[in-house]
This record gives sequence, structure tokens and C-alpha cells, in this order.
Amino acid sequence: MTAADAAPSGRADDHEAARRWRLVLGRYAGDTLPVAPQDQRLDRTLGHLYDREYTARGHRHGRDDGPRAGRGGGRDGSVVAGLDWLGSARELFPRDTFERMQVEAVGRYGMTELLADPRAVDAVEPSPELASALLRARGRLGPDVQDGLRRLVARVVEDVVRRLRPRFVTAVDGRRDRARRSSARSSRTFDSAATVRANLGRWDPDRRRLLVTDLRFSARRRRALSYDVVLLVDQSGSMASSVLYSAVSAGILAGLPGITVRLVLFDTSVVDLSHLAHDPVSVLLTAQLGGGTDIARAVQYAEQHVRDPRRTVVALVSDFEEGGSVSQLVAAVGRLHASGVRLLGLAALDGQANPAYDRGVARRLAEQGMEVAALTPERFAEWLGEVLP
Repeated sequence: MTAADAAPSGRADDHEAARRWRLVLGRYAGDTLPVAPQDQRLDRTLGHLYDREYTARGHRHGRDDGPRAGRGGGRDGSVVAGLDWLGSARELFPRDTFERMQVEAVGRYGMTELLADPRAVDAVEPSPELASALLRARGRLGPDVQDGLRRLVARVVEDVVRRLRPRFVTAVDGRRDRARRSSARSSRTFDSAATVRANLGRWDPDRRRLLVTDLRFSARRRRALSYDVVLLVDQSGSMASSVLYSAVSAGILAGLPGITVRLVLFDTSVVDLSHLAHDPVSVLLTAQLGGGTDIARAVQYAEQHVRDPRRTVVALVSDFEEGGSVSQLVAAVGRLHASGVRLLGLAALDGQANPAYDRGVARRLAEQGMEVAALTPERFAEWLGEVLP
């Protein structure tokens, strides 16, 4: 191939690079990188959201320093209503990109018009990430968007409950009864040991395989004794996602027989929301995210409310970034463990589900008898089911 042959490809690559840079830079690219005709709608949709970044940083576009300057929009042709913006963004971008743009719209750029318009609230794609962003921004939201905020948080909670409740019901609401066979066949009730025993006579020595024709499933029986589950939930600013899932978990547990839930949110103070444990939406709209962290105070509060240590589980949901006294925290955990309370430490996960917590403090708590793990909400349900006798 000659240089002449390669030139068109090079020009095409340069053109595509210029096109992408124009979309990245937005209207501040000026006339240097004019937007292509086919990208007009894409440019308007991106500009409606991301041109706000320039305003937030104090930049102003010379030719637009008129009445609209400083409001975060673009030129007149770039202004679209919140509902129209949602429709365009959903149509133009993949779902994961669209969901990320929603989160940035309400959490980073304050597009409260999405919450003020009931039609826009219905058009928003609910996600835990979006709810977490709303909870972090709640203190900056005016009274005119509170109804929209509640409706949107309720939609997210409904989706999370739909996903998590079967896990909790299966894991927590009773134990396997291997003496009684079940007609309910699922991966949750499959009894591998009983299946192997029932099919031992069907061993094929030539193929060295067990021919399984009789599958066994175990039933589940409800526990005879009641148990107290105390959820201590860190509500510092980085814990929005954990607060969401903890509130939902408490709501599910509160509806299960034989389980009494005490739900406690804490930062440097302790707030007992047990009376709202059955209503995750109210819990989330009551939570005050932000501030410092005093885990020791929360654990000491739980210590004062243990009725029967042998039938109590204390689950601490935190990043273990103790802002109070670590020695008092360690001592309180040691006392609870010595009394017979079962202690679980659910470490925080970051946005990519990677553990994000103070391992030094977690290790000291583990040495005092707390079982510490970084788990997804689904796995937490199974863990709790294993802990409750």
C-alpha cells in the first residue's frame, strides 16, 4: 500500500477524532470544531447536562454572556425540557450510559426539574446508584421536589425488595429439614448429600459415573424460637448505597416471623429508627448522610438493648473508619461476644463492588469475636440465614 492509498484512511481517522472532541468539549469548542449536522441532537443532549460543568467551574463563553450566562445551559437551541432530555438520552445512549447520566444529572449537576415533573419521574430509570445520589443530595433539594424524590426512591426500593426478598425468605425464614422431603424443587432446596445416597446403587464402574435418577430436595421448617437482629448502619457520606440496602434488608426482616428488628443509624450520634424498620422509604428519607463516624457509640447503644444474648445477632454495616475511640469500640465488641451475642461486620463495598474499608480496625474487631466480611446484599441474606439457628 502506498502513502497515497493510506491518506484517505488517515483523513477519516482525523475527522472521527475531531468529531469526538467536539462532542466532548461541547459548545466551548466554538467555531474551531463545528458540530456535524448529524450530531446536532447528540450535541444538544450532551450539552444540556455537561455544559453545566463549565458554569460550575466559573467559565463563561464570550458570545453567550447575556441573560442566560451562568445558568448552566447552552445556547438557545440547546435548551430542552427535562422530560425531553430523558427521552433523547435514553434513545441515543446505551442503557448503562443512560443510567450513569441520570445519576450525574441529579447528583452532580442538580437537575431538580427531573423531580419536579411527575412525568419525568415516571420516565427516569430507577437504580440503586440513582437513589444513592438522591440521598446524598437530599439536603440541597427544595420542598417543591420532595414528592418526586419520595416517588423515585420508592420505585428504587420496590425494585430492590423484589430482588432481595426471595433471598431473605429462603435463607432466613426457616432451616433445612433433611428428614422431610419437599415437593418444592429448586436450587435452594436441592439436597446433594441425600441425592448421592439415594443413587449409590446406580454407580457405573465402566464409565465411572453415578447415574442419578432420584433427585432429593429438603423441606424447610420454621424456627421455633424468636431472634433479635440489630442492624447498626453507618450513615457517613460514603455509605449511601449501604444505607439503601440496609434499610431494605431491615424492612424484609421485619416482615418475617420469629424475627424482631432493631434498626439503628449512626454517624457521631445514634438514631434508633426501629419504629420505621418496616418502611424502608421513610427510613431513607429520614437518614442524614454525611458527618463523622463514632462506631463505638453505636455498638455501646446496641449493648444496652440486648434482651437475650444467645438469641441476638448484631450486624454492623460500616467502612470501619472509626472517628471515635477505637479502644472503646474494641472493648464493647469484646463484651458483646463474651455475653454470647453473635456479631457480624458487613464491610462497605465501593461502586465496583470492591471492598473499601479500614482493614486494621476490622482485624481488631475480628480478634474480639466479630465475623467480618465484605459481601453483596444477596450474600448477606445467606450469611444471616447461616448464623440464625
